Amino acid sequence: MEHVVIIGNGIAGVTAARHIRKESDKKITIISSESKYFFSRTALMYVYMGHMRFQDIQPYESHFWKNNRIDLIEDLVESIDYQSKTLKLKQSSGVKYDQLILAVGSKPNRFGWKGQDLKGVQGLYSKNDLELMEENTKGIKEAVIVGGGLIGVEMAEMLLSRDINVSFLIREKTFWGNALPEVDSNFVTQHLNRHHGLKLLFEEELDEIIADESGRAKEIKTKKGKTIPCQFVGLAAGVSPNVDFLKESELEVDKGVLVNPDLSTNQKDVYAIGDCAQFKTSINDRGPVEQVWYTGRMMGETVAQTITGNKMNYAPSHWFNSAKFFDVEYQTYGRVWAEPKENETSFVWKNNEREILLHFVFDKNSKVFKGINNFGLRLRHDLFEKWLNEQATIQHVLKYLKTANFDPEFFKTFEKDIVDAFNKEFNDSVELAPKKWWRKLMHDKV
Repeated sequence: MEHVVIIGNGIAGVTAARHIRKESDKKITIISSESKYFFSRTALMYVYMGHMRFQDIQPYESHFWKNNRIDLIEDLVESIDYQSKTLKLKQSSGVKYDQLILAVGSKPNRFGWKGQDLKGVQGLYSKNDLELMEENTKGIKEAVIVGGGLIGVEMAEMLLSRDINVSFLIREKTFWGNALPEVDSNFVTQHLNRHHGLKLLFEEELDEIIADESGRAKEIKTKKGKTIPCQFVGLAAGVSPNVDFLKESELEVDKGVLVNPDLSTNQKDVYAIGDCAQFKTSINDRGPVEQVWYTGRMMGETVAQTITGNKMNYAPSHWFNSAKFFDVEYQTYGRVWAEPKENETSFVWKNNEREILLHFVFDKNSKVFKGINNFGLRLRHDLFEKWLNEQATIQHVLKYLKTANFDPEFFKTFEKDIVDAFNKEFNDSVELAPKKWWRKLMHDKV
């Protein structure tokens, strides 16, 4: 019986295992040094905040793995012999494979800052990081977060939930300025400024972390010479593929493990998926490394098809993502670049009282809809996917915007205000679809 070994039990590796089992009777083994059972990495913050227990963020009961004949090994892979197809483990005996899937994830970035290895300094990615954060933040009053992205916002919310004051060092002049247009970034900044204890410091970069007598962080110094007292430093300046242990081998590795469109590597019967995979050729307008939950899931589904005899290339559709900035939910469908493309224009609608902002992007000439950033509402992914596939115009999207509203029945709606504002700004005459069509459109997904 052929043996598929998967290194890593995150969403990419576990999805691959589940789909291989659906399609075959191959022997499947998942190896992870982080935890025995798969858990939802994006929910770690809620464990720290006391909203959930760790066992609550494990999607499957422990008997799931036995029932589906998926063996679990909790151990560290030290090296791989690609010729003999053997893994060397730290504690267990070697494991032989017929097909190997590398799903080893990411690690928080460290940029050689002086003091970055002191006690009280860490990133947030793994279960071990969560446990370390519990230890590092006991009884403290002040923290500094380095990096202005989504992980940084999560860490800030976690720390503030325990009445720890937070200073947030952000290299750009606006929040998450490399990903959000300035108007969107300013909107998020205004929301973050409303949270007591969160101090945003723009155009500030970490220079040094300074230790106390016990070797623990006591303050940081910025490149502009500012000194900030703290007992905890959260490193949230992005993540990078966790591939250091693979670099001194025959495997082709750059920032991540280099893969072909079918997720295969330069080594026979070896594949890489999820955060650690780097495409040799970019797909559509996507980056070569995709470190997002749903892309890991899609890669897992794709490689499972290839391994079970139905060779398939990774073919993601339009970009999307979702997150939360404290109380404001964020969704993006299609592409809304920080700096618009030459042929693009934007329509932005904002309600400051309700903290809602919709940022539509469309082609200047054809009016074809290109993407949306949505803050404060819930909009249906499937409809925006359909509109992007059909190259619907911005007028069509606005006309049927009501059908994309996912908020509960009695929530206040804003579609008429949005359409009226668009018509005024662009001298257009878009009308909302009549109410009698809404139910039909929901079923037909027009």
